[in-house]
This record gives sequence, structure tokens and C-alpha cells, in this order.
Amino acid sequence: MALAPEPDPLAAAFFDVDNTIMQGASIYHLARGLHRRKFFTTRDLLKAAWQQAYFRVAGVEDPEHMEGARSSALAFIEGHQVSELEAVGEEIFDETMAHKIWPGTRALAQWHLDRGQRVWLVTAAPIEIATVIARRLGLTGALGTVSEHVNGVYTGRLVGEMLHGEGKAVAVQSIAEREALDLSRCYAYSDSSNDLPMLSLVGHPCAVNPDSRLREHAKVNGWQVRDYRTGRKVAKAGAKGVVASGAVAGAFATFRFIRKIKR
Repeated sequence: MALAPEPDPLAAAFFDVDNTIMQGASIYHLARGLHRRKFFTTRDLLKAAWQQAYFRVAGVEDPEHMEGARSSALAFIEGHQVSELEAVGEEIFDETMAHKIWPGTRALAQWHLDRGQRVWLVTAAPIEIATVIARRLGLTGALGTVSEHVNGVYTGRLVGEMLHGEGKAVAVQSIAEREALDLSRCYAYSDSSNDLPMLSLVGHPCAVNPDSRLREHAKVNGWQVRDYRTGRKVAKAGAKGVVASGAVAGAFATFRFIRKIKR
């Protein structure tokens, strides 16, 4: 009988969520669930879908579009109670998100847990839904974007900035200092070149389902790459076409969804 590996209290793993742990954008899955519960209008949902398609085609998240996404995200929870969103988040995970979890990435997270390492999600998604995902997957915890609330009611403003790009690296550094972690022994996983600051912070970075820029960076720097997407064309010449086709398909799927709910 094999002995369980000794716990490593100095090591931890940090996982991005969207397209790393989960297929698609968690905020979009949340938005669809909230739309079904009349939190906001069909027009708002369509706008969110268009922004997601834009990000996938362009491959970048420029400040103007990020600000628009941030405003849209805050608009649909303003005036709602924190307890309400937390309860709804549990329901939406079961309805929409559970079957979107990548089995391969889930297995990676479990590999770390089995070795006594702590595992955190690090995402720009609202901390409430990030916490639900982490709890359902049996992870240590989550770092996410924090919305201000007063007396348990959302104000429509953020506490600080969205947890994105360099902000993720700062958050991971803070966790490492608080938990006395050795970052050279830690792991980080992401699909996006936007997360290069976080990935570069640890001793064991891994590109999961990477975009073309991150794939190239990982290749040049000898980072591990794991791709759980089926039928993926990895030739550089075809990479943008694949991304664009996926975005267009996603947009058409959204239009079909909206037409359906209007009937």
C-alpha cells in the first residue's frame, strides 16, 4: 500500500477560473441565471454576450471595454442583498456551472489537495460566485472581485479594483506573505496571457487551454502546457481563426438563447 505524500505547508496552487477551471466565462453563466430570475433585462444580457465575444476575437481586454463590463456587472446586483446573491449562486452552480468544469483541471486541483497543498481560485469574477465554486470543488478558498455592500445590500460600487492582470499577482503575493508560502514552490494555472504577472510569480507556472500569446510565451520559457479542449488546432497560422470561429458561434448561440426566452 502506497504511503500518502507528506503535506507541503510551503506550497500552494492558484487557479484562474474562466476557461481554466471552467468552460466559458463564469460571470456570463451567472448573468444567465440571474436573468432567468429577473435580476435584469434581455438587453443587458445581450450586451454582456457581445462583450464576451469581443474579448475572445480581439484577444485583449482594453480599459474601455473592461470598464463597460465592470459597470454592467455591478448594475445587475445593485440594490440586491448579499445573502440573496449567495443563495442564487448555489442554485446557478448546480444549473449551469457544474457540468462546465474541465475534468482535467479539476484533477490537477485534486492532485495538489492530495499532497496537502492549499488551492485557491483567483478570478475577476465576483467573490461570491468564486467562493461557491471553490467550496463545491473542495478547494481552500477563493480570491475575487469584491462589490461594496452596506447593511447587507450592494451599492453598485467596487471595493478596490477588479481582480485582473497585475491585480492577481498582488493578491497572490499577499496570500503568500499571510500564509508563509514559498512562491518558488507554488503553482499557478491560467489560460490567458493577461495572467502572465501571476504565472511569472511562482516557481511552477502552467498554461491551461492557452490563448496563442500565452502558448508562445510558455513554449519560449519552458513552461508546462495542458490543453483539455478536443479537436484543437494548434498551428499558429490557424489560431486566430479558431478563436474567432468560437466567438461567432458563441454569439449565435446567445442570440438563439435570447430568441427562445422571448417566446
